[in-house]
Amino acid sequence: MDAPRKTYRPWDPDFYRQQAHSPASKLPPGDLVFFLLDVIDQIDLAAIYAPYEKQLRGAPPFDPRMMTCLWLYAYCVGVFSSRKIAQACERNLAFLAIVGEDRPDFRTISDFRKIHLDALADLFNQVLKIAHEAGLVQLGAWATDGSKFPGNASRHKAMSYGYMKKEEERLKAEIADLLKQQQQTDEAEDAALGSRRGDELPEELHFREQRLAKILEAKARLEEQAKAEAEAERQRRAESEEQVQRGEKHAGGRPPAPISEVPDDKAQTSFTDPELKIMPQSNKSYEYGVNAQVVVDDACQIIVAADVVIETNDKKQAVPMAKQALANLEAAGIERPRDAQGEVQKIASLEDTGYFSEKAVSGLEELGLDPYIATGRQKHHAPLGVGEPEPLPAKATAKQKMKAKLKTPTGRAVYGLRKGVVEPVLGQVKGVRGFRRFSMRGVRKVKGEWRLVCLTHNLLKIWRYSYLPNMN
Repeated sequence: MDAPRKTYRPWDPDFYRQQAHSPASKLPPGDLVFFLLDVIDQIDLAAIYAPYEKQLRGAPPFDPRMMTCLWLYAYCVGVFSSRKIAQACERNLAFLAIVGEDRPDFRTISDFRKIHLDALADLFNQVLKIAHEAGLVQLGAWATDGSKFPGNASRHKAMSYGYMKKEEERLKAEIADLLKQQQQTDEAEDAALGSRRGDELPEELHFREQRLAKILEAKARLEEQAKAEAEAERQRRAESEEQVQRGEKHAGGRPPAPISEVPDDKAQTSFTDPELKIMPQSNKSYEYGVNAQVVVDDACQIIVAADVVIETNDKKQAVPMAKQALANLEAAGIERPRDAQGEVQKIASLEDTGYFSEKAVSGLEELGLDPYIATGRQKHHAPLGVGEPEPLPAKATAKQKMKAKLKTPTGRAVYGLRKGVVEPVLGQVKGVRGFRRFSMRGVRKVKGEWRLVCLTHNLLKIWRYSYLPNMN
């Protein structure tokens, strides 16, 4: 006898789309929503179905295929709010084509993303595989870049380390005073009334103790962060000293200031999302946010790797992002191209000057990539370094070698691809779809949401390059 299977609410988009005055009669045949309804059957959703299969009681839930398709379409068209999605399910033909007549409310929509965010993010590699099968991933070159996005945290719910110390002293003094008052009250009541319960803390005392606990926790975070930054600075100075001893760098300049493991009084942390850091944004403001990274294939602007880091600069991100890209390709079953002799071809890896370091160059080369990383910013309207590169010294540094490489005709042509590969992708995410702020809290959830944004970018590319031409 077969084991009982979980039942779901009936979902038949083909039936609904063919009715009179249905979305199929009003929308063009090649509309994005019909592409997603077709592609959702090609995606393995076992990880999303799994939690429901064990719950045999209660009312049937909405079909996970429908809810997944709903969220994918919403992210594709720039609707990221569950309330706005619920409204669109009542009045937007494309959303109606997905949900039919049984429409989920905003709470159900929101809970689905919360519960299955990791599983939705894991669809990234499946979509990458579909893009490769459509011929959109060629791996001749890729470009890496990052962009700052505000998180779901307010600057007004933050506090500096110096102010925390003052607040800690003030709250401790107030708590001591309240405890003293409580003890005096207890003694007076004991003398007048005998024994009493006395186990209820005054509301004022409870509030101050909670606030003090949060401040102490925030102080500990800043102190831990300061220790990590101090250790990173020691490592950086040690590497710099090694370069000086090898003759790759001059030792001039003022002696560096002593390394301190104590946070600066101006160092801040957020109480709403402690994992975020204050970062400069594109509008020259400072917000609690993250540094979102992407690796983009040059053929059709397909994103092959996506991640979020809390480091403000990109110097240490080239190698980790390349490793993730290679891991994603392997997970998607995509092999690197080979030449006529069967040798694996090197993928040109293009990064701007923010990614340059000797470790980045050597790390990318060890991964079998061909790095093209700018060694400095080029001034606007400045003439390019055309012509034969100057001969390198016998002990040329990695920076000198890279600079000479980028001055060659091949180097200039290959690196010149970067702006047209990765920068339009970030512009499409921000400007076209309007994704400018994360709605989830915590780095793990932010990473999941960013992968969801990037996989829907890839779905849009597949639709435009592969699906739409077949509809014409």
